[in-house]
Order: sequence, then C-alpha cells, then structure tokens
Amino acid sequence: MSAHNPLSAKLAEQAGFDAIWGSGFELSASFAVPDASVLPMSVHLEMMRAIATVISIPLIADIDTGFGNAVNVHYVVPQYEAAGVSAVVMEDKSFPKDTSLRDNARQDLLRIDEFQGKINAAIDARNSKDFLVIARVEALIAGLGLDEAIKRGLAYEEAGADAILIHSKSKTPNEIVVFINAWPGKAPLVLVPTAYPQLNETAIAKTEKVGLVIYGNHAIRGAVWGMRQIFASIRKHGGIEEVDQALPTVNEIIDLQGDRHMRDIESRFLR
Repeated sequence: MSAHNPLSAKLAEQAGFDAIWGSGFELSASFAVPDASVLPMSVHLEMMRAIATVISIPLIADIDTGFGNAVNVHYVVPQYEAAGVSAVVMEDKSFPKDTSLRDNARQDLLRIDEFQGKINAAIDARNSKDFLVIARVEALIAGLGLDEAIKRGLAYEEAGADAILIHSKSKTPNEIVVFINAWPGKAPLVLVPTAYPQLNETAIAKTEKVGLVIYGNHAIRGAVWGMRQIFASIRKHGGIEEVDQALPTVNEIIDLQGDRHMRDIESRFLR
C-alpha cells in the first residue's frame, strides 16, 4: 500500500499489507506540487527514513528516475539502503520525469543501454543482495507497444534487475494481461493496477508471474476524499457536532503517535 508519511504507513501495516510503497506521487501531492521531479531527493529520502522507523514490514522506495544519471544512482542507492529501505523502483524515463497517468504527459524514455547502466550502478552500489533493485518499464505508458515493453524488460533483467515493474494507463486490464502472458523472462513482474482496478489479486495470482502488487496512490486519494467530506460538513453546519462522532477519537490518534511507548520510556528512565 502507498504511503506519503509515517502515519499513513502505520495505518497500512495495521490493515494487513505486506509492504509499504514510498510513493513519489503521494509525497509530491502532499506538498501540493506536481509529480515531475520537483521535490528534491533529500525530501523523499528523509520521508522514507521517517517511515522506516515506525513500521516492521518492508519499505519499497519510489525513486522515479534515480535523481539523475547512473552516477547519481550510484550515490543515491546506499543512502536509501542506510535509511531502512528494502527495495527501490527506478523507471526508464528521462530526468526530469513527468507523471505517468496524466493525459498528454511528456513520456520520454532513455536508451535501453543507458538505463541498463543505471541498473548496473544500483546493483554495484548496494551493500546487501537482499536490497532489491526493481526496474520500471514505461514503454506501454509511452505508447510504444508490447514488443518494445518486452524488449526493455528483458534487457533490464539482463542488467541485473531483481524484478520488472510493467506500467500501463489502459482503462482495462487487457494490455497488462497480454504482457504477462507474453513475458518470457525469469524475473518476477510487479503491477500497479491504478488505471485498471478490475484486475484483482486472485486473478493476478493465477498468472504465476507476478510477485508484487502496488496500490500506488490510494492513501493520498483517500486522505483527500476524507478531508473534503469533513471540511465541507463543518462549513455546511457551522460547527463540528455533525462530524465529530464519525471521526477517530483524539485518544486513537494519540495511540497512533506511540504515546504508550513514550510513557513506558518515561516510567523507566525519567528521573
């Protein structure tokens, strides 16, 4: 499940998700700026570090294009690994990127060999083989078709990628299902079914080729939806009486903040 701060990550873990997606889209949205390489790496990195401190499940960081070329990637990867991240996803678009699901967005892809170099740099820079490097193929997003997507996926697997994220903005699952069926590689696939929600986990599991499903922006969309409802109700009724009973209590929020842990520390060490 996507997350844009430690609280959303903690709630996702409590809901039973197996891992957290440190979403660049969500973080950009939380700052009210476009998902177009506007936020600096330092902001994203520190948010990943903050998220990693409050969860016990793996954290997958969305590092977009790797914040530059292969040299940048070589410097970036150890910093994310040291921050407690378990995997990074890097896409084969040019820097600065444009968000994938926007209509008429600029979707310029790197040369295959250039992106292979970025994957090689990430693999070389990691300290542990347990730290995964996932290559994100944007050929379908760019309208380049199935053959180009397969070609790129295989090239990135050859470069050492641990998994291949295949992205699509098709409104039905057909394009992705065709890719999955045609995929000849050994690396597991990663899906982000934002645009094609009809494809559920049961159907995905039957393919036996997909190792991970990412719900890429639902935390921020849910937060926006909830805040809009609450804010509109307060303005409509001129107060909080109508909404107050539907909201989590203040004590629930205090509990999510880890208050009991802090009280335990106080009782043991505060003199």
